[in-house]
Amino acid sequence: MEHFLKILFLSLGVTISKAQQTEISSVKYEELEKRIQQETDKFLVLNFWSTTCAPCVKELADFMEVNNKNKDNQKFKMILVSLDRLADKEKVLKFITNKKLTAEVILLDDIKRMNTWIPRFEKNWDGNIPVTLFYKGGEKIFFNDGEMSKTELESVINKNLL
Repeated sequence: MEHFLKILFLSLGVTISKAQQTEISSVKYEELEKRIQQETDKFLVLNFWSTTCAPCVKELADFMEVNNKNKDNQKFKMILVSLDRLADKEKVLKFITNKKLTAEVILLDDIKRMNTWIPRFEKNWDGNIPVTLFYKGGEKIFFNDGEMSKTELESVINKNLL
């Protein structure tokens, strides 16, 4: 029985680690915008964050809990958009592993043009992070400026995910 439990835990560990990314895509704003438009069949949660942003890191545990709870729902998708520098790509990958991030993570490598793309996401966004945007049918339905609690996140999702 003890041998069986060891095998079971090893199998679970392999399964969990496979769920985490081993590569990270770096994209420009236009690629991210196209991706949002392609996800019309999903309720999309788009969180902008950075490994150096304390409130961002703090809220990620709640985001992962909510993501894991909804992972089997074909109409739900969470994407974490890292605003870390492209030079820090390996650091972001290590962060994904260490924090056990299960949502898809992409690196938005477009900081030089942020004054162009930030207002395209949300005219009231001043550029601070964390920021979370919610899309349904490819259309933005909610903007949250600042840290989000698990309760707030679940409330927006539960009101809109059908």
